[in-house]
Amino acid sequence: MNADVGVMDSQSSKGGSRLAPGAATLAAAVEAVSAVAHSGRSADFALQAADERGDRAAVRAIALGTLRWYLRLAPALSSIVDRPAEDIPPLLRSLLVTAAHQIEYSRSAPEVSVHLAVDAARALGLGRATGFVNAVLRRFVRERGELLERADRNLATRVAHPQWLVDRLESVYGDRTASMLAANNEHPPMTLRVAPSTTVEGYLAELAAAGREAFALDTPPGSIVLTQSIPVASLPGFAEGRVSVQDAGAQFAALLLDAQPGHRVLDACAAPGGKSAHILQRQPQVELLAVDDDASRLALVASTFERIGASPARARTLVADLADPKALAAESTFDRILVDAPCSATGVIRRHPDIKLLRRPEDATRFASLQKRILANCFSKLAPGGKLVYATCSVLPEENESVVQTFLAATPAASVQPWPDGIALPPGALRREVGIQLIPGPGQASTDGFYYACLVRGRGA
Repeated sequence: MNADVGVMDSQSSKGGSRLAPGAATLAAAVEAVSAVAHSGRSADFALQAADERGDRAAVRAIALGTLRWYLRLAPALSSIVDRPAEDIPPLLRSLLVTAAHQIEYSRSAPEVSVHLAVDAARALGLGRATGFVNAVLRRFVRERGELLERADRNLATRVAHPQWLVDRLESVYGDRTASMLAANNEHPPMTLRVAPSTTVEGYLAELAAAGREAFALDTPPGSIVLTQSIPVASLPGFAEGRVSVQDAGAQFAALLLDAQPGHRVLDACAAPGGKSAHILQRQPQVELLAVDDDASRLALVASTFERIGASPARARTLVADLADPKALAAESTFDRILVDAPCSATGVIRRHPDIKLLRRPEDATRFASLQKRILANCFSKLAPGGKLVYATCSVLPEENESVVQTFLAATPAASVQPWPDGIALPPGALRREVGIQLIPGPGQASTDGFYYACLVRGRGA
């Protein structure tokens, strides 16, 4: 990213002229959008440059909002730009789309958004393009109803999703697709998991005393949804580990694993550590090994262990690539294994709208190949009579039941365990040929799109 944007808090452009309030914020968001749309960076990475800014929350909101609706706004703009998209510098293209997002979706007056975009162009070193920016955006303001109506005739454009993904979801989910696409464009709920040391009723009372509205979910147990998101540091008891932020769908992993006292547990692909923490808080008397191939992300797991007060003797971390059959050669077998496999993340688009721009049709097949290797390698370390939970945050069958079915066909020692009767399914969950698919749906209490399958190793195997 352009380091010069970091000095824009002084309200000076690169040419030395004063910037209108808000132009610096818009420029920082534009750089993040451009890094995703044109350099293939994740939004999390692209937004790191804003971490130290006083307006970082606003930068993040503008950038993520633009990414959420990028595939609707870019086609609408293209019809009024008198040159091919490839002839427009990526940063300028990103500025136009980000400004169009502010015009269409923010509470600011359209004329104000246009003015800020012109100033942001100067801040970004695009001073020669200010006339172009002004002309395009003023025309967008005048004609946006017609422009968006024309773009919206195509379903994929109307819901700002790539065409290949809409086609794939329709082929798998049929009539459910519309609600899934709508959910992907909602702001995700802030769902909490209350530690066993704290009751749901007691924590709801703490939130109410702090002026925070929230409600408990029927399933999974111990989960609460805030009606309005707040910084995690503002949550009562967060620093002490009494509450954690975790999507309701993700909370089923530890429930399905059902680790018992004395069990050796492997959490494969564990970062950032939310599921590991849940396992340890449900059953502190286990020996847990959290593995990830990214040392920096694994540090987040160690930090989470410290926050919840996990015993270092019972919670270890290991940097290792579990696609390598030798990665766990030094480890004995495990009684429980969670394989939270790397995937397309098509089930968490509402939390990560950059996925719409970053994923390609061939990615699911590529991930499936990796998932099969990780699953086979981890199962080889499962003790007889042990349980392995295979999970993804994907809604694509080729990463989910297809992977498990292929593995079962090649592994006589493995069998499928049905979803336990004692764990209530969330609304909208689908029973697949193998496993359970949770799908995102409208409403604050819905889960992300997780898939789960429980596998066991025969005692004689």
